[in-house]
Amino acid sequence: MSKAISEDVRFKVLRVLEDRPDLSQRQLAGELGVSVGAMNYCLRALIEKGQVKVQNFRASNNKLRYAYILTPQGLAEKSRLTRKFLKRKLAEYEELKAEIEAIESEINPRGTGQ
Repeated sequence: MSKAISEDVRFKVLRVLEDRPDLSQRQLAGELGVSVGAMNYCLRALIEKGQVKVQNFRASNNKLRYAYILTPQGLAEKSRLTRKFLKRKLAEYEELKAEIEAIESEINPRGTGQ
């Protein structure tokens, strides 16, 4: 996993868990399009860094489940990753916009009346 992908996955995990801490690892992995093993690895890293804490709770059928709660450090990391993600996506958008404008000018040059 490259650093950018890893940061994107961490950002998305923190973002989803902030709103839905009761998702299982399998549900979270499915929603983010990563393997359950990769999700387990990511969550363990976030827990080790003190950005997420795990709490037990009872789900339906008396099964014990976990809730993944963002800590203050996790919220700060989410904010940092959000800024980086947004900056990177805005740069990608500007590059794509320039490329689209260049292609449009190639296929529809100004002054040709077409």
